[in-house]
Amino acid sequence: MNTDQAAPESQVEIEAKNEDLATEAAHEEPHTELTEHEATIEELKQALAEAEQKAQDNWDKAARAQAEMENLKRRTQKDLEDAHKFALTAFAKELLTVLDSLELGLQAASGDSAEVQKFREGSELTIKQFESAFAKFNITAVDPAGQPFNPEHHQAMVMQAIEGVEPNTVVNVFQKGYLLNGRLLRPAMVVVAKAAEQPAPHTPSIDEQA
Repeated sequence: MNTDQAAPESQVEIEAKNEDLATEAAHEEPHTELTEHEATIEELKQALAEAEQKAQDNWDKAARAQAEMENLKRRTQKDLEDAHKFALTAFAKELLTVLDSLELGLQAASGDSAEVQKFREGSELTIKQFESAFAKFNITAVDPAGQPFNPEHHQAMVMQAIEGVEPNTVVNVFQKGYLLNGRLLRPAMVVVAKAAEQPAPHTPSIDEQA
């Protein structure tokens, strides 16, 4: 019998080795499971953060879209209101030329004859009808005599130095202006007072200085 050959392991030794291997595996498995568990939590946190960021981005986009829609709605509403308010602009300007002609004709009508009186009465009645129609459509006259000059509503035709009148005051109106719903249809053509020119300081001559 060969004594160099290893004796076969006994059943007890085999069972002991199996128990050792099982023990080592049991100690290793919890570590692996814990690592996998930690990795899963980190992934979930990252996914949650990405989802929250996407939600915030979508919310911002929705808020901007809503604001743009509100602005568009307001602009459209204003455009519709303006179109309704100022639809008569061109027509009103044409009527102003007719009214101007009536007023100029009335100013030029002089004399005491019956024909002149009838013409004046007819012109005055027609002018009143114009004014009544203008009032219905919120067309108002700008007749600023004695008022401060307003460059938004008045057009200065002449500047005059007038004693006793505050500078920048309208002293005469060549032609009345008109507004349609507060918007300028035509500026009033006016004469505006300016400050009197101050005389140049007197310089004594050589003879006066002697």
